[in-house]
Amino acid sequence: MNLNLSKYKNIDKSSLEIYGEKDKFSLMYLKNNSDIISYNKYLLKENCIQLYFGLGKRSSVAFNMEHCAVHLSAEENYLVYFKEKDMNLLFTLAPKAEILVMLISVTHFHYLFAKEKNLFFNFNALKESRPIIEEKATSPVLKTILNQIISRKNRGSLEHLYLKGKTYELLSLYFNNMEESESEHCPFMANEETIAQIKQVKEIIIDQLAHPPSLEELSKTVGLNIKKLKTGFKEFYGTPVFTFLLNYKLELSKKYLKENKLNVSEIALLIGYSTSSHFIAAFKKKYGITPKQYTKQNTN
Repeated sequence: MNLNLSKYKNIDKSSLEIYGEKDKFSLMYLKNNSDIISYNKYLLKENCIQLYFGLGKRSSVAFNMEHCAVHLSAEENYLVYFKEKDMNLLFTLAPKAEILVMLISVTHFHYLFAKEKNLFFNFNALKESRPIIEEKATSPVLKTILNQIISRKNRGSLEHLYLKGKTYELLSLYFNNMEESESEHCPFMANEETIAQIKQVKEIIIDQLAHPPSLEELSKTVGLNIKKLKTGFKEFYGTPVFTFLLNYKLELSKKYLKENKLNVSEIALLIGYSTSSHFIAAFKKKYGITPKQYTKQNTN
């Protein structure tokens, strides 16, 4: 079956790459600034280890064929490997969606990790040319590093050095299989007390998701001033407080829709929407389809 790539707009590496080292790795960033879904195509001319990080709105990456795809949100990432040259990477980004991509040459990947003989990666799959598609949750620590890379606060003469350091930090954290790497511990927070307060904010808004407190109320409840609360929460969880809550509510709604026990109006009310139309609009904006369409796709 021939693949119709006419809707995918060609993009080249120079327009995507924010940092790279020849024959080692490349760090690329895509963002859809429009109000419609964007379709982009990038020709990958060599086989390499591919890491894909979603940074908010729903997006996907397909490999030569649209049905062979991974779907990304701010909560998960993928490691992908195909031993195939001249492969089209097909990016589908919802409005305002962002993706960070890291392409690592197989040779450099072996150099970085194989000599350590660690158990976190199946190198035999590379040797045997087997495809690899591995999903992984994006921990709070990884979200912090991703946001620091995207924001690139240091844009002066040291930007190159800054991004190099952040790139290796991202690799180190991503492949660290130690238990603490997946725990909610962020090395950039001031102290354990602040971390506990930020976690408490998350617990409160999830517990009261239908009628969440205001920032001022949260500030008083946890004993943290509003500025530190806003800054700390975004640094720790990767998004502002109420963006996090919106994403959480919509992900929760997907669970209810899959169960198919409640109708759209009941789900809307349960997660805090005054009308089902507001819920439908928010769901479609984030995922590109309506709740009813999602139910049809995910239930038999």
